[in-house]
Amino acid sequence: MKNSKFEKQYVINNLRNDESWRMFKIIGEFTDGIEALHDLGPAVSIFGSARTKKGAPFYKKAEEIAYLFAKNKFAVITGGGGGIMEAANKGASDAKGASVGLNILLPFEEISNKYSNIKIDFKYFFIRKVMFIKYAMAYIIMPGGLGTMDELFEAVTLIQTQRIKPFPVILVGTEYWKGLVEWMQDQMLSCGNVVVKDIENFKIMDDPEQIVKTIKDIVIV
Repeated sequence: MKNSKFEKQYVINNLRNDESWRMFKIIGEFTDGIEALHDLGPAVSIFGSARTKKGAPFYKKAEEIAYLFAKNKFAVITGGGGGIMEAANKGASDAKGASVGLNILLPFEEISNKYSNIKIDFKYFFIRKVMFIKYAMAYIIMPGGLGTMDELFEAVTLIQTQRIKPFPVILVGTEYWKGLVEWMQDQMLSCGNVVVKDIENFKIMDDPEQIVKTIKDIVIV
C-alpha cells in the first residue's frame, strides 16, 4: 500500500497532463527569483556540506572567504541552509554585504539559516540551480557531499557544452579535492571522455585571500 504523504515529496512525479496548472507555480518561482536578485550586482555562489559543524576548520574558512568577498563588494549566494552555507551567509552578513540564501523546501535537513539578508524559498531544485548560475560570476566549492557534487558537475557540464559563459570554479581544500581531480586526469582524460580544457575549469586553492584575488583579477567590481 502506497503512502500518499511519502509519495507527494517526489514533485516531478506529480507533473501529469491533467496538472498543467503546476507550470504557473514554476513560472512564479522563476519570477520571484529574478525579481529578488535582478539588482544584486557581482556575486559568487558558495557551496558545501550542510553537515559541517559550526566552528569546524572548513566552517571557519567558508566564513572568512565570504567575509572577504563581501568586503570586496561581491554578493554571496548560498543554499541558505546550515553548515558551510550558514558559515558563508554569516561571513557576508558580518561584512555588511548582500548575503543571499536560496532555500529549498525539503522534508528533512534544509532549515533556513538566520544570516541571509535576502531569502528566497524554492520548491523546485532546477529553478534554484538556475539562480545559482545566472547570478554568479564564480563558483566556490567547499568540501561537501552529493548535493555539492551535483552543483559542481552541472556547472562544469554547462560550461563544457557552451550553454553558459565560462566562469571560475574554485575547489577549496587541496586534501579533500586533489584525489577527485587526479582521478579525472588519470581515468576520464586518459580514456578520452574529457579533454584537457574541461579539467582546466577546476582550480584547487586553499588561501582565502588568494581565492578572492583570483576572482577579482577576472571580474571588475
